[in-house]
Amino acid sequence: MVSRKDDSLQSISVQLDGKNYTYWSYVMKNFLRAKSLRSYVTGVRIKPTDETTTNYADLVDSREVDNSKIITWINNSVTHFIGVQLAKYETTKEVWDHLARLYTQSNFAKQYQLETDIRALQQNDKNVQEFYSAMSNLWDQLALTESAELRIFEPYLARREEQGLVQF
Repeated sequence: MVSRKDDSLQSISVQLDGKNYTYWSYVMKNFLRAKSLRSYVTGVRIKPTDETTTNYADLVDSREVDNSKIITWINNSVTHFIGVQLAKYETTKEVWDHLARLYTQSNFAKQYQLETDIRALQQNDKNVQEFYSAMSNLWDQLALTESAELRIFEPYLARREEQGLVQF
């Protein structure tokens, strides 16, 4: 078997705390894509089933190593409370689906909260750059909650930009 570099202790710089799932999943997907391992969370990479394949044992072993590595990366990038909940799952896909189920159900509530925060944000004693940064951060978080269909619909994007300019 080919020896591999042990990069299992690597992780992303964003920690999932329950409120930032959309951003966390975006960063984690890109991290996994860079490692050529995103197919584990999408379910495309499945456990080999044809035991007659010449290198079947190596394929199974390689998949288990990658699966464990990804679960370790996920556990290293979530709070302890969230990590404890993941211990009951064996595969990366199960872990990923659990987190998605848990934290995307409240997408509408998250959007509402962000819109409320945008309307309530005031400059007060912030300088212009700090206020702009805070407002941009909220708008960027709101954009991450949008469906893929909306993200490519030009009239919607134009309207969103207008709304953002009005808020500033």
